[in-house]
Amino acid sequence: MQLFYTTDIQGDLAYFNEVEARHIVQVLRHQVGDLLHFVDGHGTLYRGRIVEARKKSCALSILHRESAYKQRSFVLHVAIAPPKNTGRFEWFLEKATELGIDRIIPLHCERSERSRLRLERLEKVLLAAMKQSLRATLPQLQPLTPFDRLLGQPDLPTERLIAHCAEGEKRPLGENYRPGQDVIILIGPEGDFSPAEIDAAHQRGFRATSLGPSRLRTETAALTACTILNYLNQTPA
Repeated sequence: MQLFYTTDIQGDLAYFNEVEARHIVQVLRHQVGDLLHFVDGHGTLYRGRIVEARKKSCALSILHRESAYKQRSFVLHVAIAPPKNTGRFEWFLEKATELGIDRIIPLHCERSERSRLRLERLEKVLLAAMKQSLRATLPQLQPLTPFDRLLGQPDLPTERLIAHCAEGEKRPLGENYRPGQDVIILIGPEGDFSPAEIDAAHQRGFRATSLGPSRLRTETAALTACTILNYLNQTPA
């Protein structure tokens, strides 16, 4: 199955933008009458028949809808300080989307090496990864958020974790999380969180957690956390 994407759904008709239409009609040579699968990024998988196929526009008549497609029992938020190398951050976004992630919050911390992000480019990475991995939900990507502002957000999950390299007691992630619960995990910059940031997170209910004995790069740590949390929610407690 190959997936396409649109949010322009009006009744029983779905309309695709110029980029998707060109891929469907000119690259893949689909014609009127062909059946396609597509998603809306909000969790619904559709099956439709092409009723209009032009170079810059394409429309499908919807034949079937499957809501909550591959929906999971928990919501995973990852707040990560983007590394200096943009390619490494894009790699994380791609792989995390394939594994399953719901919300990405880029963090600006005291020791951050990146103060700006090209959100439009990053959204394209997420979209391509969603379609490639046959998922129907597009992860939410927030703008770059100051660390203290994140801690003040009122809608954070009750399961709150922070991974850092400082000394102190840390329980392994597999023992520090209750499966089935919405969760947010904080991943710091390449220079780690500052002591003040760690203290502030603890005061807001974040528990220190370990991702293993090795010292991991920022994007590796974040992807490790995604892998463990997704695995825990697929395995009976």
